[in-house]
Amino acid sequence: MKTKLKKGQTVTLTVGADKGKSGEIIKLFPNTYCALVKGINVKKKHQKPSKEQKGGIVNIEKPVHLSNLKVVEVKKDSKITKKIDTKKFDRKKIIENKIKEKKTTINTKNNKGKKGIKSKKGKK
Repeated sequence: MKTKLKKGQTVTLTVGADKGKSGEIIKLFPNTYCALVKGINVKKKHQKPSKEQKGGIVNIEKPVHLSNLKVVEVKKDSKITKKIDTKKFDRKKIIENKIKEKKTTINTKNNKGKKGIKSKKGKK
């Protein structure tokens, strides 16, 4: 599935305990449709000590499903803004245009038929 979200975009969380919080996308996981967001869905992990790191409780960001994220800030150079700017849909205008197209096609068909009938009557 193709997503409009990109690394570095600012998003807000729409559901869950952190609802309304915003953060920047750190990493995307396209196979699982998840993303790591800075400061959102932070969980605590108990980590064992190793040679390189101390042990203890560590805060880690967990992935969030893409359907729960909403784009807040879009870069002006990205393709997304171009699509949003060019496609300004208004349902009323679309419906009016379709009705006009139907009327014009019906009128042109009727006019051709009427002209043919009139000309036949006039010749007789």
